[in-house]
Amino acid sequence: MTSRAAVIVPGGQNGPSAPLPMYAADAAERRGARIHQIWWEEPDRPPTLADDERGPWVLPQVERALAATEGDTLLIGRSLGSYASPLVADRDLPAVWLSPILPSPWVLDGLRRATAPFLIVGGTADAFWDSAVAHELTPYVLEVPGAGHGMYVPGRLAASATVLGQVATAVEDFLDEVVWPSP
Repeated sequence: MTSRAAVIVPGGQNGPSAPLPMYAADAAERRGARIHQIWWEEPDRPPTLADDERGPWVLPQVERALAATEGDTLLIGRSLGSYASPLVADRDLPAVWLSPILPSPWVLDGLRRATAPFLIVGGTADAFWDSAVAHELTPYVLEVPGAGHGMYVPGRLAASATVLGQVATAVEDFLDEVVWPSP
């Protein structure tokens, strides 16, 4: 089997061990991928960055992580991590985008230029979600009614845990059927 790798690019508020990226990484690891987690160099800085500053801040950190990978590489990006989309497009890498920042021209440019398949996961109550754009960009979309940016839904926490399960299953299906299908 060819070696596999997954680079986990976190959101701005949590690291790669937050539930959404962690479960997506677990799915890749269970399929033989070596996991490369990015921890932001200045963890307090992302919330203060303007939209046009985010990409230039994210890209060098992702480039360093990608340089450490070998084999078939997948990128899993959560929220702020979606600012790596131009780099992913340039390198023709498959990706999983968890709550991407779809209103950002920087993010959209990368997603529109991508030629490798990618899964987009988002919720209809997320201010950064645009259902029409997501479905225009890729046939691989998990859209969760009522979910906010963190993929929480109203009501009891068990309902949000169910959403986490739906996301994990969508990632597993995407990896098994599209990225690393069995011969």
